[in-house]
Amino acid sequence: MSQWYSLKRKEWVIGAASAGFFLILIGTIFLITPGLFDKTLDFFHDYLKPGDELNLEPVFPDIESFVLPKPVNPEIHTTVYSAVLLFSMVWGIFKILTVVARFALGSPMTKKAETASDVVFWLGTAYFIKTMLVDTTTWFGFWAVLIMLGGVSLIVRAIILAVGRVRTH
Repeated sequence: MSQWYSLKRKEWVIGAASAGFFLILIGTIFLITPGLFDKTLDFFHDYLKPGDELNLEPVFPDIESFVLPKPVNPEIHTTVYSAVLLFSMVWGIFKILTVVARFALGSPMTKKAETASDVVFWLGTAYFIKTMLVDTTTWFGFWAVLIMLGGVSLIVRAIILAVGRVRTH
């Protein structure tokens, strides 16, 4: 019973540290990025055409009926993209430290796999924000890659769980 309680307490500490770091990171990004709050509001307002009509654009040039929301001028929001890029990089690095802590504290394999897949997702997101939104604005391409990255991170989680299961048998 005491071993279970000790593990629960360790997991609670990791969760509390993650939540605290998340809030500090968000606050820091808003502090170091001049005008980020207003630029974020501008980003969301840019989804509206004059007359408050939602800007819907075809995802595929050949299929006019398949439309999704898109900012009217996605290329002018590099400050917002750069802030999200910074968040993704720092959060991904924090997740690496969290994986190390989980191994050191003997967390369950499911928690280790979940955190490792988070590393893949957040560092991959940072890379694709840089290449597809900051350097060149490929709006729908970015979202497609983000969906694929979610799939890759789930595969990483499954592989870690499978390897962990094989090692325990």
